[in-house]
Amino acid sequence: MPILERLRAEHAPALLAFEHDNRAYFARSVPDRGDAYFTPSGFAARHASLLAEQEAGICHFHVVLDEDGSVVGRVNLIDVADGSAELGYRVGEHAAGRGVATAAVAQVCRLAARPYGLTTLTAVTTSDNLASMAVLTRNGFTPVRDITIGGRPGTSYVRRHLPPCDGHSH
Repeated sequence: MPILERLRAEHAPALLAFEHDNRAYFARSVPDRGDAYFTPSGFAARHASLLAEQEAGICHFHVVLDEDGSVVGRVNLIDVADGSAELGYRVGEHAAGRGVATAAVAQVCRLAARPYGLTTLTAVTTSDNLASMAVLTRNGFTPVRDITIGGRPGTSYVRRHLPPCDGHSH
């Protein structure tokens, strides 16, 4: 089963490979990160910025590693404030449909409560992303309202009373 780790500087090469290898796959459902993100200097600057935000307690970033150490996903808590944060996640094409996202989100739900001290998580997804909606529902998130994401219809979700997450985690 994949391993969740807090983002560190040494994850950069594997993370860049993950993002590069899945660029077209991700672009089908979320806005593309742009060419500058994938350049060595652009990625290094962005990675350093994420680590600084994490150090400041503004965000909590995680990578999901396969047994061989390759990155197969990301799960992030952003905009941490007043006991709340927004959950975001992505799983690579080759790991999709294997329960990786569900398990990783469950692990982050537990971390959100302790050690991060959060009580509420929010998330959004487009209405055509049935897999993402299933991950959120399996992890105790409930739909709150319809929204628009990048010009596409979507739904906003919330999860209160962390933890425990349900029994889908390993």
